[in-house]
Amino acid sequence: MSRKIAFVASDMPVAQTARAALIHRFGDVPEAEADVIVALGGDGFMLHTLHRTQALDAPVYGMNRGTVGFLMNEYSETDLIDRLHAAEEEVINPLSMKAQSRDGTMHEALAINEVSLLRAGPQAAKLRITIDGRLRLEQLVCDGALVATPAGSTAYNYSAHGPILPIGSDVLALTAVAAFRPRRWRGALIPKTAKVRFDVVDPDKRPVMADADSRWVESVLWVEIRSETSIAHRILFDPGHGLEERLLREQFT
Repeated sequence: MSRKIAFVASDMPVAQTARAALIHRFGDVPEAEADVIVALGGDGFMLHTLHRTQALDAPVYGMNRGTVGFLMNEYSETDLIDRLHAAEEEVINPLSMKAQSRDGTMHEALAINEVSLLRAGPQAAKLRITIDGRLRLEQLVCDGALVATPAGSTAYNYSAHGPILPIGSDVLALTAVAAFRPRRWRGALIPKTAKVRFDVVDPDKRPVMADADSRWVESVLWVEIRSETSIAHRILFDPGHGLEERLLREQFT
């Protein structure tokens, strides 16, 4: 059975060229009418596509026309239809971020990879960490901290020496970025159902910004993060190359 495909691509010339070639070969339909959306680019474009199409029923199948391509499949034009029929689906839930900035504005955003807080001035940030209403860390002196999903645990979280989480695990990674106090504190694993709150200590002297999948909020006073289980992102991978395999492979390379 043939599938109606919508092809989308990043602004990179190599991605746009690939999109034109695939449309010439397989046709193209609007995203709202598609059975599957094929995204051409890198991981950043894949995240953008998942956020933008989250209200649609169609899953997203990525082909790498970017750099790392952790969320993407290998690019090929010749066997696309067979690959789409054989593809295996992964379902991931994003994080929900709610933050208040110093001017009193409330901000909300979703993040598939992670929500991070980063110092926005020359001095280290001071953060107070509360989980499900219970104070867990009175003061973390650091360059920042983040909460990552299993799907995002190999991204910024891994660069900050956080743990790689298996897909399907009901935990999130809370990871410090260059922690100074407490010394050698590397973070924690927390239940997926938990609500994490960061309060910024001394925000005038030590300003902090928050980021949800590259959507920035400057000068935050506090940030609350939880898993948004009401939203499910559907991603397609070639058999044997899904997120679980990629997460395992990443730990042995």
